[in-house]
Amino acid sequence: MTSALRRLYRRLRYGEPIVVVSGLPRSGTSMLMKMLEAGGVPIVTDGLRTADEDNPKGYYELERVKNLAEETDRSWLAEARGKGIKVISFLLRSLPTDLNYRVIFVRRDIAEILASQKKMLTRRGETDDTAPERMRQHFEDDLWRARYQLTHRPCFEMLEVQYTDILARPLEGAQRVSAFLGGHLDAEAMAAVVDPQLYRNRASAGSSK
Repeated sequence: MTSALRRLYRRLRYGEPIVVVSGLPRSGTSMLMKMLEAGGVPIVTDGLRTADEDNPKGYYELERVKNLAEETDRSWLAEARGKGIKVISFLLRSLPTDLNYRVIFVRRDIAEILASQKKMLTRRGETDDTAPERMRQHFEDDLWRARYQLTHRPCFEMLEVQYTDILARPLEGAQRVSAFLGGHLDAEAMAAVVDPQLYRNRASAGSSK
């Protein structure tokens, strides 16, 4: 069966795909969620984690997603068909296979991610005793496992985007995302919510998300 026929079969059997924004923590997933919202995709979020200095544009999270690995009943995800939801890379493996997912996977330089996490913890008065090299290895392993899931499980279709590319060429990035999701999104509105100035002001500290 060709990939196109497989997707058609899965669409008929399991319904419209859930739009998943994924990546490592602090990789730019909140920015992509905001772009989807601006483009016309309904967003699944509970608003419990509000905007702050680390994410002044908001987090776009759903608290229940954090418990995916422990939950035995994940049927509630079916309500997210046709909507956008954020799921960190580590939890992709916990998504049930009886649904379809179009995953926008955000990549960002791991050194920037580590710096961003450190800055965020410092602001909150928290510490992390994990050595940077060990954390880097953890992230690299997580990326490998996530990519394996995305390329080997038939429930997934993936578009990989680079955080810095979106910042440098937001309209081009928005058009790629729109095309991946069927070409019906407002790419100009998506590009308009990208804030490169936020990244330039904080690039040295790696605090933008």
